[in-house]
Amino acid sequence: MRHELPLQHGPDEARMRAGAAYRLLNASVVPRPIAWVSTRSADGVDNLAPHSFFTVASTDPAMLSFTSVGRKDTLRNIEATGEFVVNLVSEPMFEVANATSCDYPPEMGEFDAVGVQREASLTVAPFRVADSPIAFECRLHEVRPTGNCFVVVGVVLHAAVAEAVASGDDMLRRPGVDVRALAPWARLGGDEWGLLGEVREIARPRYEG
Repeated sequence: MRHELPLQHGPDEARMRAGAAYRLLNASVVPRPIAWVSTRSADGVDNLAPHSFFTVASTDPAMLSFTSVGRKDTLRNIEATGEFVVNLVSEPMFEVANATSCDYPPEMGEFDAVGVQREASLTVAPFRVADSPIAFECRLHEVRPTGNCFVVVGVVLHAAVAEAVASGDDMLRRPGVDVRALAPWARLGGDEWGLLGEVREIARPRYEG
């Protein structure tokens, strides 16, 4: 037996409302990697916030995308400056990353409010998170309004990978990342977060016809 939950069809009174649909999607589409996005406002305020609707958008050129649910400081700053950094969240950073999700006013930067150590980026103005194992410096490619959200796509200009998580012999040509050393946190439903758990390897099949 299943619960049948109409989102886009049937009479209005029977449809799932937006808030309920958000909770269902949030709890079902899991685990979700976290883009800890650092930006700088036009007034020079350094903003930092986690976004869990995050993925790769293109590999050539390299692009990352994340979704802003509504208009938030991160989105406004990116639209104003065209730059941002995606920092990954590893296991020791879980509580401080969550703390930066607080709805601070725009004039209050999360780096200072929460006590996150900065590190200068090489190609963009926003700072990197010094303790993040991997940081991607991005230039805005596009902001795509989608429903009640905004999909932000950025071209990756530069990547900074900590030696502790690098596993490739030649990081420029054959880069590798030790996912166990990376220990990335993921968002689940509600207030739930998760780690990798068991990691299995299986080769992709190749058609031999």
